[in-house]
Amino acid sequence: MKNEEQQSEDKALRSKEFPSTQTETSETTKQLWTERKKDFLKEIDLIQAVVTRMANTSFLIKGWTVTMMTFIFATKCEPKALPLVFVPILLFWVLDAYFLQQERLYRKLYQWVVENRMFSENYLFSLSTARVQDQNKPIIRVMFSTTLGVFYGGALLLVITYISYINYFNS
Repeated sequence: MKNEEQQSEDKALRSKEFPSTQTETSETTKQLWTERKKDFLKEIDLIQAVVTRMANTSFLIKGWTVTMMTFIFATKCEPKALPLVFVPILLFWVLDAYFLQQERLYRKLYQWVVENRMFSENYLFSLSTARVQDQNKPIIRVMFSTTLGVFYGGALLLVITYISYINYFNS
């Protein structure tokens, strides 16, 4: 019985059929806001989970970069093969920039949901970043952001220094 009542109330809330009396309207409005608040909390949890995965992936990419560089320096590769180190560093840099770009888009999506969800059901539970895509920065700008520019620029500088050092003492 209670389950049937709940289903009929949910159906009325979703179809926006509001009762005619003031008391019933107040009850229905409270229920509507309670339901929207639940949806709001679920939706921001979903977006936050995506942001967390993006940040973890970015961290793993940096870890792989450091691991790869450490391996190359520890094995003392042939000096002629050392310039090949630039390729994976640049690839990791672009990949990390992509994930940072996506993370920023999801943060903007999170902000959009916080500002609009309680007043609108547009894009309900949509994790598409299309509505904030116009605020997207080009990947090259993200690559040279402070965090990525310092990390990967420092890595490239370290590789260049190492190559120069090896070439100086091998000649």
